[in-house]
Amino acid sequence: MLSTFVRLPGFRRCQPALLSLALLAGSGCVRHHFYPPDSRIGPGSSTALPALADSARVAAGPQYNRHSGFYCLFWGRHYRRVWAAPVTVPVLRLATAAPGGLRPGKSGGGYQSISMTLEGTQEREYALRALDKEPSKTLPKVLRLTFVLNVVRDATSAANPYGALTVPPLAQAAGVPHTRPRLVYVRTDDAGLGTKSERFQGKVALLEEKYEVLASRTPDLAGATAFVGGENMLKNVYAHPSYAIDQPGFLRARLLDIWIGDWDRHEGQWAWAAFAEPGGRVRYQGIPKDRDQVYFRFDDGMVPWLAARPFIAPQFQTFKPAYGNIDGLVKQARFIDQRGLSAMTRADFQRLATDLQRRLPDTVIDRAMRRLPPAVFALEGPRLAAALRARRQALPQAADAFYLTLARQPTLGGTAQPERFVVHRYPDSTVVRVFSPALSRHQPGDSLRFRRTYFAAETREISFDGLGGDDVFDVTTTGPGRPMRLRLYGGAGHDQLRLQGSAQRLQRYDEASDMTAAGARRPYLPKKKRRAYDRLNDD
Repeated sequence: MLSTFVRLPGFRRCQPALLSLALLAGSGCVRHHFYPPDSRIGPGSSTALPALADSARVAAGPQYNRHSGFYCLFWGRHYRRVWAAPVTVPVLRLATAAPGGLRPGKSGGGYQSISMTLEGTQEREYALRALDKEPSKTLPKVLRLTFVLNVVRDATSAANPYGALTVPPLAQAAGVPHTRPRLVYVRTDDAGLGTKSERFQGKVALLEEKYEVLASRTPDLAGATAFVGGENMLKNVYAHPSYAIDQPGFLRARLLDIWIGDWDRHEGQWAWAAFAEPGGRVRYQGIPKDRDQVYFRFDDGMVPWLAARPFIAPQFQTFKPAYGNIDGLVKQARFIDQRGLSAMTRADFQRLATDLQRRLPDTVIDRAMRRLPPAVFALEGPRLAAALRARRQALPQAADAFYLTLARQPTLGGTAQPERFVVHRYPDSTVVRVFSPALSRHQPGDSLRFRRTYFAAETREISFDGLGGDDVFDVTTTGPGRPMRLRLYGGAGHDQLRLQGSAQRLQRYDEASDMTAAGARRPYLPKKKRRAYDRLNDD
């Protein structure tokens, strides 16, 4: 969250102003004992929880709601009241938490999350993730004893800790695979999590089954033949054209993300179900996970409002009835969107947005909001439901804005196999077809891998990355005027350029410098700072 912002180049530009505001807000030095040792509240919370207690009265993060109105003027009210709201939560008992019981596994999480894997029967795995965060490791050591750590920790209050509970009914209605999180409380004396017990003791957490083995299949994924992580999925997609992302399914999931305001949908936030297709092909369907940032509320204070400006950290978009900066809202997922939505047209975006409007009536929204704990529903339920209804009405417009962000400068990648990129530039559009001979080995005569028309009114330039294999680029330019700019990256292998018509606005880069053609200059070497298309993540 704000720890991401601290690492951005834009932070350095506004650092003096932000530091002055922080001092005015009275942040001071780092607060010791920031987190309460136990989430339990109310009568009896100061004594040990009875051994046979099956539930506990808790508050996910009361420390966020202990600030003055002056402080909130600078840093925002966020979801502070929700973090402090009383909630009754089941006590985690590993023996009964899942059929056959659970046992502790490996630690998980990034720089902020407190999480681990629990192992069940049939090699099934479950994620245990604390609602609260500890982002101190995201800061340089020199800042960990300063008010900056207070600020970064306090920014957790911009997330709705119970928002993930509302997503399953919405995703189910939308036709998007989903996890099924549930709340648990870890006793302060629970040692059943092994060496990780201390990290979770006294905390409220979400427990959800992972999609790791076929025993975890749900009815909507009944035909899946395997579950893979994002990096393994991309390795296969880059290696051979018979592997491909289910782009309509991925677009449906991404439009759901936009509707619920989930800005943190980078490539690490997905699992992938593999489905066998005719002709030896494999289709990967994306499964969203870790819904920590739905209904994000950030810009209701002076400092976070400044932080969310387009020139600093535009991804921190507040969930409101009206969509804000769509380009910022989808920024974190740009890497996987570029690979998972390359074939989707403007009409596809509109068709699926309209379909989601139909699938998500008021009754589904109301049922989802009722999954919030009663005290939280009283604080936020009607407000969130009203915002969802307004955003549903405007979803086609948001989908169009999303489409245009991707259409501006697309990059199309090949595979490690030979490909033929056929590009025809017209005055007002460019038609692209990609043929992979490797596909015709399974289905003779069917080597078409990709086809799309790009319009000059939407697209400034197209980049092509052949990756491996001996690739051929057939580029034809027809008609007067300035054609669309093309950037061709040959990659490994012996690549050819077959050029018909003008070579204007055609730039070529090739590691072997062998992508030559009559009437065209020799290709340049790729720039050293260029990031390879076939990387496995956007870190």
